[in-house]
Amino acid sequence: MQIDIVSDTICPWCYIGKRKLESALNDRPDIEVELGWRPFQLNPHMPAEGMDRAEYLRAKFGGEDRAAQIYDAVAQAGLAVGIEFAFDRVERTPSTLDSHRLIRWATTAGCQDAVVEELFRRYFLEGADIGDAGVLTSVAAAGGMDAGLVADLLAGDADLELIRREDAMARQMGINGVPCFIIDRKYAISGAQDAPVFHKVFDLALNESVIAEEAAPAG
Repeated sequence: MQIDIVSDTICPWCYIGKRKLESALNDRPDIEVELGWRPFQLNPHMPAEGMDRAEYLRAKFGGEDRAAQIYDAVAQAGLAVGIEFAFDRVERTPSTLDSHRLIRWATTAGCQDAVVEELFRRYFLEGADIGDAGVLTSVAAAGGMDAGLVADLLAGDADLELIRREDAMARQMGINGVPCFIIDRKYAISGAQDAPVFHKVFDLALNESVIAEEAAPAG
């Protein structure tokens, strides 16, 4: 079963959704899964250097008090799946273009999920600036990638336009919020849903696969 996860690296619900998907898959060891992480930018016009967190919160939510109310609810949802968000540690809201480039390169290295996990951990638990090349190089090394190669790639513009096109394509498909989980390129689960929702869609996709195999002409 192919599961494509459209997400952004600064989206807390995407981190929560990752945990919920993992829980759903742990419940179903009978399913062989191939995961793929796809880019989406919550702030596609963010400057490359990012922006001060307080300034960002004022622009997005009208102030830090309103943001605190929203993030308190997210923090409670995170605790329910074992994530201790440390939003107070985040000093800058980064552009996520380079983090998405890193995730794409991690596919070739066979460690995409590990790199995504490390990006979430660094940003949400440590408050690291995951738009910074040095931080991203460190993330790459922790995930099992060649840090020197990644540093060289980040210094150039490799795959920047590709990430922008994939982001635009997701929006053209009607995805305007993340996470979005696409199962076998046919079924979509929007948001950080609980395990039973995933199970229902898993079964739908598996049953359709069985029907297709039974209907195929004998070789």
